Amino acid sequence: MASSLSFTSHLVNFPISDPKLTNRNPTFQSLKLPLPSIHCGIRELRQRIDTIKNIQKVTEAMKLVAAAKIRRAQEAVISTRPFAETLVDMLYNITQQLQLEDVDIPLTEIRPVKKVALVVIAGERGLCGGFNNGIFKKAETRMAELTNLGIGYTLISVGKKSNAYFRRRKGEFVDRFVEGESFPNAKEAQVIADDVFSLFISEEVDKVELLYTKFVSLIKSDPVIHTLLPLTSKGEVFDVNGRSVDVDEDEFFRLTTKGGKLTVVRDHLRVKKGEFLPNLEFEQDPAQILDALMPLYLNSQILRALQESFASELAARMNAMSSAMDNAVELRRDLSIAYNRERQAKITGEILEIVAGADALT
Repeated sequence: MASSLSFTSHLVNFPISDPKLTNRNPTFQSLKLPLPSIHCGIRELRQRIDTIKNIQKVTEAMKLVAAAKIRRAQEAVISTRPFAETLVDMLYNITQQLQLEDVDIPLTEIRPVKKVALVVIAGERGLCGGFNNGIFKKAETRMAELTNLGIGYTLISVGKKSNAYFRRRKGEFVDRFVEGESFPNAKEAQVIADDVFSLFISEEVDKVELLYTKFVSLIKSDPVIHTLLPLTSKGEVFDVNGRSVDVDEDEFFRLTTKGGKLTVVRDHLRVKKGEFLPNLEFEQDPAQILDALMPLYLNSQILRALQESFASELAARMNAMSSAMDNAVELRRDLSIAYNRERQAKITGEILEIVAGADALT
């Protein structure tokens, strides 16, 4: 009488510790043993592999989209910086020449600070790593500093993520919510500039500060704060710690392809600053010149901050999607190894059952 036999196969990960074997076969060197334990059936593993494969395609597509947009954003940042810096230098020289004349310059009036307007510029979308959290932490730190000093503040929120963040916070007074466009433009900057101008001229606030993420490179961006109003007497843009946020030399990161993959080539761009004459003669009334330059100053500085923040957001998203794609590739490899081992163990178990059954019949 034939007896029915059943076998249960178990998959055990045995790490290879023999250095001679690993040196002889480079395949073992590429595998990171021991592999993480994955307790799933064959069907579940197959479904997880398909899911990770779809996620990999999505993250790769988002990375390519961000890489395509960041080229234009970089060019906008690099082309805007010289104009903004030269305009600030020109305004400083003009205001310095007019110190001895009886000319009213309201945007350069320095008065005791009782209230500060904080213009917080964040991203329009997520999936960009810690980009938005970085500027929010900077804003929280600055608000805590002002509170400790006994100085009031009001907020101007720019960007969908910033608007959603401050709407969730109760007790924070936000003067205005602004949502950006696909690419920053002068129209969007003008809306913020008009609000800032009215707050400062009406003496509702005594100081205006911009909080944005300064674009440094494709892999680095720094949240910074600089004073927008009143116009600093040093003629440069400084943060609250007295450190200049302007740069004399930019590293222009050019995206290209090499071997079918995205690569980065660094070029250096020198920003030449012109020198102004110590004695200027005005053909027009100096007040008219300043009335024309001050709105241009506000618009250019805010537009520059928007462009810097947008380029930093795209760079952060490209890096985040690149890391997500690499993690998906690694996870897919681990799941494929576990799937093959489970399938091999199942086939081995079925063969053992057939052999045992044949031996029992003989």
